[in-house]
Amino acid sequence: MIAYAARRIMLMIPTLLAIMVVNFFIVQAAPGGPIEQMIARLKGNEIAATERITGAASGDLKSPSSTGEAQYRGARGLDPAFIKELEKQYGFDKPPLTRFFLMMKNYLTFDLGNSFFRDRRVVDLIRDKLPVSISIGLWTTLITYLVSIPLGIRKAVRDGSRFDVWTSAVIIVGYAVPSFLFAVLLIVLFAGGSYFSIFPLRGLFSDNWAAFDWPHRILDYLWHIALPIAALVIGGFATLTMLTKNCFLDEVNKQYVLTARAKGLTERRVLYGHVFRNAMLLVVAGFPAAFIGILFTGSLLIEVIFSLDGLGLLGFEAAINRDYPIMFGALYVFTLIGLVLKLISDLTYMLIDPRIDFERRAA
Repeated sequence: MIAYAARRIMLMIPTLLAIMVVNFFIVQAAPGGPIEQMIARLKGNEIAATERITGAASGDLKSPSSTGEAQYRGARGLDPAFIKELEKQYGFDKPPLTRFFLMMKNYLTFDLGNSFFRDRRVVDLIRDKLPVSISIGLWTTLITYLVSIPLGIRKAVRDGSRFDVWTSAVIIVGYAVPSFLFAVLLIVLFAGGSYFSIFPLRGLFSDNWAAFDWPHRILDYLWHIALPIAALVIGGFATLTMLTKNCFLDEVNKQYVLTARAKGLTERRVLYGHVFRNAMLLVVAGFPAAFIGILFTGSLLIEVIFSLDGLGLLGFEAAINRDYPIMFGALYVFTLIGLVLKLISDLTYMLIDPRIDFERRAA
């Protein structure tokens, strides 16, 4: 297993490099870069992401090699020396390939650079906001698994019963309605929208949280996070529940289950002593994807709705403002987390099912 883990770690390097290469050159080709954003801010305007395309199509955006006019949308009338200074400040005085290799060289030591528009190190920004996103992701994933696995097993055991039918109806509704709509509904019902004002609407803590003792700090934290987590869990447990049910149904109909029952083993021993380990392989394999999915996309709108200052909101604002260091720094960190969690998930297979032997498979 050690040799397998070492090979997987070595494969992370080209995988990470390929992801960074593809995203880097896609972002470089996108219109409305950081220099256009800065020019718009200096002029008191905002530049849309499509303006640069429109300018290019109408002849407003021209290459400096073919004309003496400004290269960037909105730069007409500005001193060319000032534009050159902006390019040097943001690193655009170098070719894209050179910028990419310099970026990856710095990333090897986790030097993620400085934000273009926040005047802070990207590492510090990510460190400040990562606990919020990890908190949301871990709680949501944990509660989703704690709800979905027992429910899926129960549905498999009582397949075709009234319990299976009405829980399937609830699951369909949960699958069909996006999490952010549940979040809006919860706000209307329980956060002072129209009915009750039980839960807070903003942040993870109260303003005077630091003055509380530890029991009250924990209660205050749980009070603030209840609605965001509920919205994500309600919208996310459907797929895992049906996956668990189908895995159990597939295993229950196999010959070894009939043999175990014929030997007189109790139904509980059959389900949890034999079926469970085999049925849970696919479920465990989906844990990293579920966690990273919530971390990347699932919590973005939830962070906006509940004013939770996490990585999702940070990445969204960086994409809108073309703050490349934050965009690529967050991508680098998320990709590393995803690759490591995937490796941990594969190694967990052996803990669940000892029949899996990575060393023999490698041979």
